[in-house]
Amino acid sequence: MPIDINELRDYKGGDPLAYKKFMEQRFKDPNLVDEVLQLDADWRTLRQTIDDLRKQMNQLQKNVIAPMKKAKENCDAQVQEFKQLQNEIKSKELELPVLEAKRDALLHRIGNKVDPEVPISQNEEEDNLVIRLFPSPPEAAENESLLPRRAGALSYTLPSSKPLTHDELLWRIGGYEPTRGSAVAGHRGYFLTNAGVLLNQAIINYAISFLGERNYQVLQPPYFMNKDVMASIAQLEDFDEQLYKVSGKTDDFDGSSEKYLIATSEQPICAYHRNEWLEPSQLPLRYAGVSTCFRKEAGSSGKDIRGIFRVHQFDKIEQFCITPDDFEQSQAEQKRMLQCAQDFYESLGIGYRVVCLVSGELNDAAVKKYDLEGWFPGQNTYRELVSCSNCTDFQSRGVGVRCGSKASMVKGDLTARASYVHMLNATLCATGRGICCILETHQTEDGVIVPEVLRPFMGGKDFLPFVRGPPELSKGEKGIKKKE
Repeated sequence: MPIDINELRDYKGGDPLAYKKFMEQRFKDPNLVDEVLQLDADWRTLRQTIDDLRKQMNQLQKNVIAPMKKAKENCDAQVQEFKQLQNEIKSKELELPVLEAKRDALLHRIGNKVDPEVPISQNEEEDNLVIRLFPSPPEAAENESLLPRRAGALSYTLPSSKPLTHDELLWRIGGYEPTRGSAVAGHRGYFLTNAGVLLNQAIINYAISFLGERNYQVLQPPYFMNKDVMASIAQLEDFDEQLYKVSGKTDDFDGSSEKYLIATSEQPICAYHRNEWLEPSQLPLRYAGVSTCFRKEAGSSGKDIRGIFRVHQFDKIEQFCITPDDFEQSQAEQKRMLQCAQDFYESLGIGYRVVCLVSGELNDAAVKKYDLEGWFPGQNTYRELVSCSNCTDFQSRGVGVRCGSKASMVKGDLTARASYVHMLNATLCATGRGICCILETHQTEDGVIVPEVLRPFMGGKDFLPFVRGPPELSKGEKGIKKKE
């Protein structure tokens, strides 16, 4: 899923210096732009050489060989020259796709633009821009200019803390079995049970209802994707760090039937309109993706090993929206999607903050990303619940989703661009993390109060009592406790 090569070609109205700046802002090598342009120049030179040789060959046939044959003159030397030109053209035509592949491989490593609101930094702890706090702290009433502000420069009264963390709470309400789960599925495996299942299904059904009221179309996508389709959407590092490969046919020696489990419904929905041409009157399109997701969580060893906050398999409801090829419209849609997520968590009684992520944390596709971080009173900290990204036309190019009039391109206009839709994605709720935050937020001495909006989806249950004591400590935890 590359950027448009024409955005780098100055003779076609592109601005390579701007993309070098964007790469610097992403803390990536800006020289990649120059390398792409050099390979592109070599590719265009080779194409021109092939065209010139083909003209030379045609002229030789038309102006020399044909008249000589007509006059019954010997033209063996000219025919030999014609064949040499043919062979030279064939040889250079073999070089053309190789050079193009080299150029495009580098082009795929160049990221999207960077929105002006994005803080330019690699330090998210200090420099993420906090733009909203819920509930509003007392300091906000005293200082109207409290927000937006860098996280490291922001001082305010945090929401209240509570004694128990989500893993113990989920265990006490009889909501999951981690030991039996890991015995069956390995590290981070788990069974949801009873109250845990009810909460999980209630969140899914409430989220579907919530987005349905906002005119989203509900999609339950395939849980695996063909390798070539996934490759047009996912970044190369995702294949190693996130995605599980599913082997195809047993006699598939070249790997052509390989498939990958989805890490988010964003991936298959991104390809829902693959190779289609959408009319402006159809847009915007708003989808609610409901799926189970699968992630390796490579690089997360030792993090969040208790509970279901960070696991290899979880359910998620995703917002996925498609707008016309217009940056102002997709910017407005991103704000609308973020507001939708804010409304959802406020309805659950969950405190949160919203941050605009620093440029060093953006993936290649996103021009800007907001995170909604829920307040976890048992841990006395904020944790990510929502990621909301505007990817403009970066993903749509990979899957070939066009928009606008097919006749809009003016012949001879070198600055003209093919019009691709803008694609945006935002978590509404990863149910595991949602459960964790609900449990910590609504815990009492005897159990957990069910948020009012979930009760119709839980058979009217309004309280989940503790049905057992705290979980046993692991051997490692027992050892730490002895040292203390």
